[in-house]
Amino acid sequence: MTKRKKSDHDEALSPLDEEMAEAAPAEQPVPSASAEEMESASIFTEEGLAPSGAEGTAPLPVLPADSASHEASHPAGDPGGEQVDPSALLAEVTELRAQAGEYLDGWQRARAEFANYKKRIERDQEEARGRAAAALLAKILPVEDDLRRAVRERPEAEGYPHWADGIELIQRKLAALLEAEGVEVIPADGVAFDPALHEAVTYEPSNDHKEGEIIEVIQQGYRLGERVLRPARVRVAR
Repeated sequence: MTKRKKSDHDEALSPLDEEMAEAAPAEQPVPSASAEEMESASIFTEEGLAPSGAEGTAPLPVLPADSASHEASHPAGDPGGEQVDPSALLAEVTELRAQAGEYLDGWQRARAEFANYKKRIERDQEEARGRAAAALLAKILPVEDDLRRAVRERPEAEGYPHWADGIELIQRKLAALLEAEGVEVIPADGVAFDPALHEAVTYEPSNDHKEGEIIEVIQQGYRLGERVLRPARVRVAR
């Protein structure tokens, strides 16, 4: 280890600083580059790419633009540079189209089945509501019969006019309620007998009626739309 010479600045140093300065290695001189190293490094500089007057130095080869772009996009060993068979692509497209057609056909079939199912459910619900309403209205019809009979045979004696008027008012309200619910009276008086709408109680000879014509209605019949709540009970001429 080489000891450093003390200078005027070193006199102001403390003993610890002097020991650290003496222990520091001496600065080594930087070796200069040789001619061969300078020539090798010149290829990375602008002067090395286009030497002027230098002999024995050849410029770097320049690749064509098409070749460089092809090698950049398809490096060696890249399977993307392989040729694709057009017939294989056409077969794959045909297979995919057939598969898409099958999916479309299945979707359309499922949609049609769901639409039919929805219509069937709505029809069944409507029929269920109709049956429930018909059953309830059929139970009310006997009350209507009694009120109609009471109004037809109202007493003539004095002292009951208000009572009779009240019964008639109730009968009209009930008839209006049935009509609002779609209940209709089955026509029977003076028409031809229809077994789908009428129930024959008796067959009687009559000079005033044709054969099969209804002579008299014993009990009024009602229907709700096309559904018969109760057939009309009648006497039929023969």
